[in-house]
Formats: sequence, structure tokens, C-alpha cells
Amino acid sequence: MIQRGGASLPLMTIPASAPSAPASRYPSPPAAVRLLRLKFRVLATVSTEWAFAEAWKLFTSPRRLPEKKWEPAALADAHRFEVATPRGQVVAYEWNPTGSRTVLLVHGWEHRASFWGYLARELAAAGFRVVALDAPAHGASAGTRVTLPAYARGVQAVADTLGEVYGVVAHSLGGAATAGVPVRFNQPQGGVLPRLVLLAVPGSTTAVAQRFAQLLQLPRAVVERMSRYVREQHGREAESFSLIHTGRTLPVGRALLFHDHDDASIPFAEAKEIAASWPGLDFRPTTGLGHNKIMRDPAVIRQVVEFLK
Repeated sequence: MIQRGGASLPLMTIPASAPSAPASRYPSPPAAVRLLRLKFRVLATVSTEWAFAEAWKLFTSPRRLPEKKWEPAALADAHRFEVATPRGQVVAYEWNPTGSRTVLLVHGWEHRASFWGYLARELAAAGFRVVALDAPAHGASAGTRVTLPAYARGVQAVADTLGEVYGVVAHSLGGAATAGVPVRFNQPQGGVLPRLVLLAVPGSTTAVAQRFAQLLQLPRAVVERMSRYVREQHGREAESFSLIHTGRTLPVGRALLFHDHDDASIPFAEAKEIAASWPGLDFRPTTGLGHNKIMRDPAVIRQVVEFLK
């Protein structure tokens, strides 16, 4: 198994066994990467369709990571509930159900609701009702494979059960699904989401797919077949899901973006592109937190809570 540092993401989602960082991240690629490269060279020689099918399967299959020691405590004070969708149950957790305003937490690739434990506790203490979900094919939710639109449909299903949502905090793939597809909030109240916080999100879905293709050295014909498949399935180009295009069009009262200079999964340059394309976005760079620590850093959490008040 190829290890990668935390939850990144892909064109439609990030592959389960491949890091999203550029291939140059590995001066000498791990044996598993070399084997995958050989596999796709052989498959592509025989059939572009076979190679595409295997690449897409890899691209849309998150691993179920072993439970960490601190996760049970993160959910100890939460009420678990389930939301039915056409593709199975989506599991969600609620803290402080009597809170006056609802904040929805949306995790990234290969994470789950429990990864929000630090932030959920602080938001609940500040008086918010807090809900976090396990995305489709993640955590306790149903499924083994998921695309970005399917991820967004899972978030939409949970959001639709909550009544009015005041704020959303989304990390990595969760941000791409929530703000890129996008998820529609508060339709009976006019469709405006008062607060949106994004952590370590990708600016371009195409760039993520390109990193995946570079890592595995996929032939051009296979990459083009992946792009065509997205158009066939969703009636739009993959790049149309990118936050550099969708962010400025979202019906959001105020939006905040955190991104770390040292993020090895999503280049900091993509955050700068999002900020440049989104007038009014509050962009706050960080240093030394990488892709995942940004979710539980005390200084970031304090700023998120204050922004949501």
C-alpha cells in the first residue's frame, strides 16, 4: 500500500492508494508506485478502456483507515443519526443539539466525522449546534467508492435534514464538494449561507487529476478518457467544479480560507488562485501546519470560532 500524508483529493475524488503530490515528491518512487506504473503501462498497451477502468477505480476508492486512539473520545458526547440516500445511509453526529445556530463540518478524503473532534468541542462550547458527517464511502457511511458529485450529494442529504444552516467548515475534498459542485443550503430561507470556512482546499480539480496522472505516469489516452467520462456522466467539464471558478458565485454572506505554506497535498499556489478569483474572501495563510494539522491547530480553531460568531 502506498502511504500518503493525510486526506488530499482528486479530480472527482482522490485515489485511495496514491498521494496527490506531484511525482517529483518521490525522487525514488516506492515499490508500490513502480508496480502501479508498470501495471498501467501494460494495461494501456492492451486496451485504453481497461487501463481507464482500473485508473478510475483507484481514483475513486478511499481507504478505511484504522481508528485512532483519540477518535472514540471525539464522538463520546455526540448523538449519532443516519440519513437515507439512494446509495445507502450517510452517518452523522450532533453535538449540543439545543445550540442556537447550526454549523456543519465536512471532512476531507479518507477522514471521517471524528477527525473534527477538537473543533466540534470548541464550537459546542461557544453555543453552536454542531453536526459532522461521515461522507459516502467514509467512516460508518455506506459505500466503497465515491466521486466528487456523489460526495456533495451526501452532504446535501444531511444539510437538508438540519433546517437552517448558519455555517459550514470544510476541509480539503469536503471543501471541493461543498463549494465546487456545489451543495445548496437554506433554500426555503432564500438560499444564502451566512458563513463558510474552507481549510486546505484545492483550487483546481483538473490540477489534482494531473498530479494523480503524473504520479502513475498514465498515458495521455487514459487521462483523456477520464476527462471524457466526467463529461459523459455529469454533463460538464471537470474543471467546472474548481473553486477558482465557483467560489465567487456562491451565495455566501462571508467566507474564510486557511491554507498552509507547507501543505504537501494541495500546493499553496492554488489557495492564492482561489483568493485572487474570489472578491471579498478572507484569506489567512498559515505556516508549519501542513494539510491536516490545520484542522486542530488552536490558533486556527480560535479564529474559526470567532469568525462564526
